[in-house]
Amino acid sequence: MAKCFNDSDRDAVYRAIHERRDMRHFVRDPVDPAVLQRLLEAAHHAPSVGFMQPWRIARITDPALRMALHEAVDRERLATADALGKRRDEFMKLKVEGMLECGELLVMALMDGREKHIFGRRTLPEMDLASVACAIQNMWLAARAEGLGMGWVSLFDVDAVRTLLHMPEGARPVAILCLGHVDRFYAEPMLETERWASRVPLADCVFENRWPEENKPE
Repeated sequence: MAKCFNDSDRDAVYRAIHERRDMRHFVRDPVDPAVLQRLLEAAHHAPSVGFMQPWRIARITDPALRMALHEAVDRERLATADALGKRRDEFMKLKVEGMLECGELLVMALMDGREKHIFGRRTLPEMDLASVACAIQNMWLAARAEGLGMGWVSLFDVDAVRTLLHMPEGARPVAILCLGHVDRFYAEPMLETERWASRVPLADCVFENRWPEENKPE
């Protein structure tokens, strides 16, 4: 039987999971290149369906490109606010990204040519996206262990970002990741603090054998 981690190592894994936060507030300090390399390696060691490794990571070092990506996000932020109806004003008060303050800006994307990968995707082609999400989570947990914050930005027009990054046909951006130093980590998810939403009880998400019946008569 495989040996488990020792108590302190095991506790550190669970601590990173529970203390990971989607960060939007950053300190304008650079990220150590050696630390960034470790985080990229962590992402690259994520599981992937059929071992296809569909993630592609663009590091944004051009200030003009960073600003253009920020403008694309801000356009979608306004469009999202309009689509929220009664919650528009509430949404507009939220800080949804830290793209101009973070030390590193990364764009996580799906590679082109994914159609040739059939193993594990014949009936579930979206497993390529699930694999990229695993890579993002690996980086997120590693960043927390390194004392760095990371935020996932998904408010953008896919084609606009594809054009800005000169992505080939078939490739598509999945996330803009803000990575950098923070003064502190939020005590709880920021959207919970802001009363936008709250964590669903675990019991509502786990069931046995069959999907639970909804609206079952008493």
